[in-house]
This record gives sequence, C-alpha cells and structure tokens, in this order.
Amino acid sequence: MSFRVIAQDSATRARAGVLHTAHGDLETPAFMPVATQATVKAISQEDLSALGARAILSNSYHLYLRPGTEIIRKAGGLHRFMGYDGMILTDSGGFQVFSLTDFRKVDDEGVTFRSHHDGAEHRLTAESVINVQRDLGSDCWTTLDECPPYPADEAQAAAALRRTMSWSDRSVPALRAAREAGSRALFFPILQGSFFPALRSQAVEHMQTLPWDGVSIGGLSVGEPKDMTWSILEHINSLLPPEKPRYLMGMGTPEDLWMAAGLGVDMMDCVWPTRVARNGMVMTRHGRLNIVNSCNREDFSPPDIECDCFVCRSYSRAYLSHLFRTRELLVYRLLSYHNLHLMLSIAAEIRLAIKAGRFAQARAAFFAGYRTPVKS
Repeated sequence: MSFRVIAQDSATRARAGVLHTAHGDLETPAFMPVATQATVKAISQEDLSALGARAILSNSYHLYLRPGTEIIRKAGGLHRFMGYDGMILTDSGGFQVFSLTDFRKVDDEGVTFRSHHDGAEHRLTAESVINVQRDLGSDCWTTLDECPPYPADEAQAAAALRRTMSWSDRSVPALRAAREAGSRALFFPILQGSFFPALRSQAVEHMQTLPWDGVSIGGLSVGEPKDMTWSILEHINSLLPPEKPRYLMGMGTPEDLWMAAGLGVDMMDCVWPTRVARNGMVMTRHGRLNIVNSCNREDFSPPDIECDCFVCRSYSRAYLSHLFRTRELLVYRLLSYHNLHLMLSIAAEIRLAIKAGRFAQARAAFFAGYRTPVKS
C-alpha cells in the first residue's frame, strides 16, 4: 500500500497518514508549495529544505512548453533538473489549457491549443499527458480532465465528466507501459462532476474501476461560494474509500487547510501564499496585513510576533515596507518564505492535533484567533 492512515479524529473526518513515494515518505495532511515551472517563485530549493517542504507541485503543461520534456528527460528527470529531492506531484495541465478559452479546441480525443508564449499549435491527449509526466519523472501523476466553469448546468457538467472519465480510462495503458519500463509513479486520476452530488457519486464509482493510488479532487475553487465547496467536498469524501489518499487541487489558504483537513483531505496545493507575497501581503495567525500600508513605515516590530521563521527573527515591518516600496527583489523572497512557513507550520499543527485527538479544539482555537483584526 502506498498510503497508511495512522490516526483518525473522532469528532470530524480529519485523519493523519503517511504517503510512501519514490522520493520519500510524506506525512499528511500536507500542504504542497507550487513550483509551476520547476521553481517555487522567489524560493530556492535550499529554502524548501529549510522549510521542511517534502512535497511540491509542478505543472506538466508549462514544462511541456518550456523548456520541453526532452531537455528535462536528458537532465535525468525533474528532480535532478531542479535539484529537489522530495516528492513531486505533476498537474496534467488540463486546467491551464481549458483556461485558454480563445486559443483551444476540445474534442473527445483531446485538446488542441495554441501556446500562450509564441502561438505555436500543440495537442494534448490522455495518452500524451501520461507520457509527458513519464519524461518528467515525477512521483504522482494526474490525468487530462475537463474542468467545467462555475456556474455550469447539469448537462454541461455531465458532458465534461463523461469526457474526463473516458480520458482517465485511456490513460491506463500508457501508465502500465511506464510501470513495465520501471516507473514507480503513483496514479492520481482527477475527479470531476462540478457541484452535482449525483455526478460526483458517478465519478467516485468510476474511479474505483481504475488502477488508482489516490484521487485528485478537481473542479473546486472555481468561483463558487465557500459553503458550496465544503458541502460537495464532504459528499465526495463520504464516498471515497478510506485507504486511498485525497488530494484537493488548487486550494490553500490557512482557512482552507483547517476546513479541508476536517473533511478528510490529505494533500493540498496552492499558489496563493507566494502570489499574495508578491503583492506585499503578510499572512499571520491573526489575519493578513499589507506591508505597504503607511502604518508599517515606522513599525520596527516583526511581521508576525508569534512566528519563529528567520524573516520574523531578523527583519522588521518597516524594513520590509521599505523593500517593497522600492521594489527590491529581496522582499519577494522574504515575504514568500514567511507565508510558506506559516502554511507548513499550520499543516504540522493539524497533524499533531489529529494524533493527539484534539483536532476540533485546535481548529476552533485557530479560527477564534484568526478573526482578530490585525494592524495593517
């Protein structure tokens, strides 16, 4: 078995586990920083090691376009190419392709699209997406999928689900061929169905016909209200077998971590912590503050007085505010490092709380403090 549950909270669906991969064990629930183009923006691999980030996400679509999978294959795979020794999960790129509304054409066989770099025409199929990930040498592979927009009617969502399930089926021969050639990658097909419980139930039933090691839960955080997110996620996880790990795609604020873990999610990723850092946002346990606001210009306290990362031990809000105002590149690394430190610390806190049988209490305590207004 690639996944083992080691603790289960009695009051919620939260569970702690261990995912075994070709590049080490990952303790769950886990937050995975996003290295879209083989780098977490503004963060080095040495920073990832210091942060204790044992899993990251990279994007097959972007790496397929640049530098190209042939170069990465010649380098010995993505781990050697970027100098990272932890687990790498690769997103199939379906979401990015489908966001190119005016530059792609979808049919039952795959997707034809034009590169957002140079306009060159490319085609992705269920089989080629697996082969791209094979050449990248990542540890967890996802499948080509069609993510319906929000809102979508049931007919639209059903059509997208049928196509996604067909593409998952067609991925299997390429997966088996890669495994026969020596790949130890785990298979995490993408589960769609929008916000229709019956479609999500159908998707879960289909998932169990595949040689899956875990599931990638897609189609959420696409503009819907949060209560819809948690409602459909609870429905999905109530149907999934407990021995399979659950990866929630593209979600990862502090609030999301606590809520999703409580519903039984094991892995999450999101660009949000580093994206907001590049806009001057500092995440803290009491909310968010904008480092560029005038009140920080002469504030010599740490960005987050409760944080023990090197940024908060060494630098003041005034200094970071100065760096951001003058567009000094150092500020992007410092704020990104701090925000990722908070996310990874919360994930570790969640794991400890589950093992100690106090997840519900720890979550309540977090939200009680997080609602406190922060000086901004």
